[in-house]
Amino acid sequence: MKYITCEEPGTFTLKDKEAPVAKPNEATLKIKRVGICGTDLHAYAGNQAFFSYPRILGHELAAEIIAIEPNSKGLKQGDKVVVMPYISCNACVACKAGKTNCCTNIKVLGVHTDGGMQEIINVPIALLLPANNLSLEQMAIVEPLAIGAHALRRAQIVKGETVAVIGCGPIGIGIMKLAQLQGAKVIAIDVNQQRLNYAKEKIGVDYTVKADDDAVAKVNEFTNNDLATAVFDASGNKYALENGPNYMAHGGRYVLVGLSKEYLTFNHPAIHAKETTIMCSRNATLADFEYVIDVIDQFPIESFVTHTVTYNEMIANFDAWLKPETGVIKAMVTF
Repeated sequence: MKYITCEEPGTFTLKDKEAPVAKPNEATLKIKRVGICGTDLHAYAGNQAFFSYPRILGHELAAEIIAIEPNSKGLKQGDKVVVMPYISCNACVACKAGKTNCCTNIKVLGVHTDGGMQEIINVPIALLLPANNLSLEQMAIVEPLAIGAHALRRAQIVKGETVAVIGCGPIGIGIMKLAQLQGAKVIAIDVNQQRLNYAKEKIGVDYTVKADDDAVAKVNEFTNNDLATAVFDASGNKYALENGPNYMAHGGRYVLVGLSKEYLTFNHPAIHAKETTIMCSRNATLADFEYVIDVIDQFPIESFVTHTVTYNEMIANFDAWLKPETGVIKAMVTF
């Protein structure tokens, strides 16, 4: 079977190996689609936290069951499944509290352990969600949308409030759309005008703001001088992360969804004056995946997936996906 490994930053290799043998409580899956996300791009660029090489990337997966033992989920050979790529221990303090997304011993497919950039993979049955009613492209974007759903749940968004989302990449776009579905007004903030245009035209956000010297003033104008009651950073950019509280209203919440390897510095008087709630949002839970599957028909999949290539073409195209001028939002690999 074919697989692609990231040997070191900047280097992919297409290889062959024997198909893996499933262990008890595992299903054997044929990978059909792999979404390329920021984690994959950062790993290739050499700036991804929690990462080591070599690694088979890929955790946004659409798959079909090749073989599976009798199971309580009723899954069977031939079923289409979404893979929740977070392997948790179910024994640590976080897992016991229901926070499996931040398990002390978590292993994420394609990050801490090999992922889905291969023709066949074995995955614990517990990580599979039935998806026979979804298209393959919808299946492959459930995971990034679930990250957005989890961030919104962390922030306890309520109908009618105004939220600002920094970063119009796939995660940020997901947060924007899901926030709309929950009744929030949305301000999109980015340095890339093309992506801001997408957020306005395809997602239908209420306002867009170019991240320049006038950005805070513009957010203030759009909110009747209140600023946003919840701000989400989906950029992972150090400068953006440190400046996110500037867009936030007094008494608001600041949610760090994007991940940076850098130390962050905040002005304490400024965040103290607003009684800022700063929270991180990591991965997603089963409930977030199930919610996204229920609402994914309301997401503009056709415009969201901008680039699709076969696994034979991926290596030649990957560098281009790092460049904003290519217009990539979500790239997808077919197997």
